[in-house]
Amino acid sequence: MAGHNELGKWGEAVARDYLLTQGYAVGAENIRIAGVEIDFIAMRDGYICFVEVKTRSTDFVDPAASVDRRKRSRLVRAADSYLRSMDVRLEPRFDIMVIVGTPENYTIEHIPDAFLPNLNNR
Repeated sequence: MAGHNELGKWGEAVARDYLLTQGYAVGAENIRIAGVEIDFIAMRDGYICFVEVKTRSTDFVDPAASVDRRKRSRLVRAADSYLRSMDVRLEPRFDIMVIVGTPENYTIEHIPDAFLPNLNNR
């Protein structure tokens, strides 16, 4: 397995543990919907959260910036498909989690409600 894949898997494990300790119920992990992978679908306080995890070994480039307009659009479409197929009545929210560092020394940043869906479908 390539180093970046191992780093990503480690970051997702850190993110999952963080969500659980913050009182989120993690309903799905690495689920593929409409050709898009959603890292986590979690629930808390009446929200269903679609969580994108970005892991980097350094913060030279802002990892959250890699969730660009195209990625956001794809996440929104996948979330919409999920909500419709599962008949979910919770308020949707899109979160980004940023893990920077190594297993020995890292930081976690959770950005709840990181972006709003573009209702123009563009």
